[in-house]
Amino acid sequence: MSDIIKLLPDSVANQIAAGEVIQRPASVVKELTENAVDAGATEISVVIRDAGRTLVQVIDNGCGMSETDARLSFERHATSKISSADDLFIITTKGFRGEALASIAAVSMTELRTRREEDEAGTLVEINNSRVTRQEPCSCAAGSVFSVRNLFYNVPARRKFLKSDTTEFRHIITEFQRVALAHPEIRFNLTHNDQEIYRLPAGNHRQRIAGLFGKHYNQNLVSVETSTSIVSVSGFAGKPENARRSAGEQFFFVNNRFIRHPYLHRAVLEAYQGLLPPDTLPAYFIYMIADPATIDVNIHPTKTEVKFEDERSVWQIMLASVREALGRFNVVPSLDFGPEGAVDIPVIMGNTPPPPLPQIEVDHTFNPFEGTEYQRPGIKWKWDAERNPPRDWESLFTITTRGKSESESEIEAESGKRISSGPSDDEGHGAAQRRFFQVKNRYIMCPVISGIMMIDQRRAHERVLYERYLTSLGDGPRPAQVSLFPVEAELNPGDLVIIEEISDQLRILGFEIKTGTQGRVTISGHPADSRNANPLAMLETIIAEYKHSMGDPAIGARERIALSMARASAIQYGTPLTHTEMEELFDMLFACAMPNYSPSGKTVMNIITLEELDRRFS
Repeated sequence: MSDIIKLLPDSVANQIAAGEVIQRPASVVKELTENAVDAGATEISVVIRDAGRTLVQVIDNGCGMSETDARLSFERHATSKISSADDLFIITTKGFRGEALASIAAVSMTELRTRREEDEAGTLVEINNSRVTRQEPCSCAAGSVFSVRNLFYNVPARRKFLKSDTTEFRHIITEFQRVALAHPEIRFNLTHNDQEIYRLPAGNHRQRIAGLFGKHYNQNLVSVETSTSIVSVSGFAGKPENARRSAGEQFFFVNNRFIRHPYLHRAVLEAYQGLLPPDTLPAYFIYMIADPATIDVNIHPTKTEVKFEDERSVWQIMLASVREALGRFNVVPSLDFGPEGAVDIPVIMGNTPPPPLPQIEVDHTFNPFEGTEYQRPGIKWKWDAERNPPRDWESLFTITTRGKSESESEIEAESGKRISSGPSDDEGHGAAQRRFFQVKNRYIMCPVISGIMMIDQRRAHERVLYERYLTSLGDGPRPAQVSLFPVEAELNPGDLVIIEEISDQLRILGFEIKTGTQGRVTISGHPADSRNANPLAMLETIIAEYKHSMGDPAIGARERIALSMARASAIQYGTPLTHTEMEELFDMLFACAMPNYSPSGKTVMNIITLEELDRRFS
């Protein structure tokens, strides 16, 4: 029998590795920008075409490579970062495995132009499907230019599973933001289809955050600063009132490397306990500096997961740091330490004699039961021992005041009438079932034949609006409430991409939105049937809900938009409703196709049966 074990060709091995390292165009952006940072670049430009399907180009002014290094850099496990196993425990660079360029070249048409500062001519290397097709001298600026074209052209199955251009470009923006946040000292530029998305000058961390997410973040951040022998923590945490419903602005960095760490994320949420609105997440940008020997970054090919040597201590430090920062924010602005209006509190020294006690005069001969009356302002107390014997103690004291006004008498008469009157005899059984009342401005209670029905008012309204918006997306535009004063806002490019993606559907549902330069949008109209009077808050909720629902592949684009609109427009908890409004919501709910469940699958109503009520009193 012949041998069956054989070595895989390099091209096949590289494509297998590319399945772990290069998952989408955003992965190419991540790997190439991190290589540019490791090359010591002070300016990095990223050029994207067709969300990375056609072209991903990264231009840097780093150290460049020699002719030999340029060719060798595309080999598997070729790296300049480590030379022995011991180096894995002192890693301070972004990449070190030597898999990125080999994986990229295995699934695309890759071109590299690079030159060192001391060289007169640069080097051009072209690789298609892991095969070098051209290598020759060229003229280029100092640094490197990587051009990745036709990603996954030789792996049709992988290319078929790429999402829409809007979705893929949003992932590119996310990876770009992570690298740019880690290195505010580097100038970054991002261009998509010849349109400039970001132009970020060098600065500090706060300036970089404002450049990426909007200038309004300057007022919404509190500083976090803690230094210990285990880890140093710095950065910013968002104010609780600016928390959002979706994830996306939560960033951890260790030694300038972006990481995901659910354990530390729970520590941050613990620090916000009792401060956040329900179902929201705070924004935070936290930078940690630790000894490289105490962390392990070699546990995942994408290098976004790390392990700490003492995770419990890091958790406690993180919790204390964020809680202390939020404490400063909550206390310091609310206290006025100025001398104006201060209360003069005398200081008593140890040798100061105590002040004399106040003299109180007591009439020991006073008897309240002597005499016939005791006067107080507006009230006359009377006691008559002959007419009111002691056994009738309630009548010992009678209050005599001025006569009641006519309005007071009318109120008492009306109150007595309401108390004495019960349900009229002509009320039928059906009319009794149409009584509604609210509990804590959250639940609607209604008696039914089998007991008491409880309805969650927000979930019920979500179900009504969801089916209404779903129908509108197929029928035609809905009426819009035009704002007398249009609302202007500044959105970050990631949110702006979502608005552009669903702009047609928003217009059908009643929104009138115009996009301007530098991420500015103008909202001049919103759905007329919305209970949310703030169109900007409504739009932000739609964006957050749309991001949140994108993780569920079972929800289509049309259903996702209707769900986002319903959640943004539904009645909030704590909103008082009139009897007419409760009755109208009740009727609209039971006119829906699925009244029992909200669009997200949560229970809308529950019935407490008469048997359950009887058991509670047994």
